[in-house]
Amino acid sequence: MTIAITGATGQLGRLAIAELLKTVPAAQLVAVVRTPAKAADLAALGVQVRAGDYNDPAALDRALAGVERLLLISSSEVGQRAAQHRNAIDAAKRQKVKLIVYTSLLHADVSTLNLADEHRATEQMLAESGVPHTILRNGWYTENYASSIGAAVAHGTLIGSAGSGRIAAAARADYAAAAAKVASGPLAPVQRIYELAGDTAFTLADLAAEISRQTGKTIPYRDLPEADYAAALAGAGLPHWLAGALASWDIGASKGVLFDDSKQLSRLIGRATTPLATTVSAVLKKA
Repeated sequence: MTIAITGATGQLGRLAIAELLKTVPAAQLVAVVRTPAKAADLAALGVQVRAGDYNDPAALDRALAGVERLLLISSSEVGQRAAQHRNAIDAAKRQKVKLIVYTSLLHADVSTLNLADEHRATEQMLAESGVPHTILRNGWYTENYASSIGAAVAHGTLIGSAGSGRIAAAARADYAAAAAKVASGPLAPVQRIYELAGDTAFTLADLAAEISRQTGKTIPYRDLPEADYAAALAGAGLPHWLAGALASWDIGASKGVLFDDSKQLSRLIGRATTPLATTVSAVLKKA
């Protein structure tokens, strides 16, 4: 069994490889990366490192040669993902890959987040490809709030536009564990689509309370209109497009888009998901 992982030097990719190495020999793992030099540490562990760019079909063919399974970690290039994922899926089909595991978005089929369109398109491509596949619809990473935690401590207030929306986030390592388990598991898994999210949802007011508890400071949550929050993020130095995107995702959270209470993630990985307090503590220690 040979398992290829795209985006292998990214944050999720590295964690997924670390999980896979617990049960799969390094020589059976293929790290598909744009820049092989950045994967020297993986090569030192015995992982096969192959050059592969989502925008280069020929390179993807070479990278996936002889691969039985593909963990297709979604591209980070929003706006280009659909075309890039099509290149990867087509290459997997040409190389006769037996299983594709794709990291999608929580409730991608109905999500109103602007991120969902490219995930829906990719899921449709997979359905039409004829290649057996499993879709991991990942919820929010708790680490998405890392910069917000630092800013809240520095300024004495956590700001956002999520209202009282409940966010069922989990640590990136939890999602990596799920990806590794499915990618290395049976070729015919029990489920074809998993809705993955944290066991315990929280509001941004809950996040502010946890930051307050751990720092000993009183840090309230201040809910802002979408435009005001976007302006605040842009004022802090974020590109305007990203500031607007983050604010819009908070609005989605306020409407329940990031909530799920099915606990499929913890059942899949065989343990509880990482508590919010643990992630907040890790972020504060790095500050």
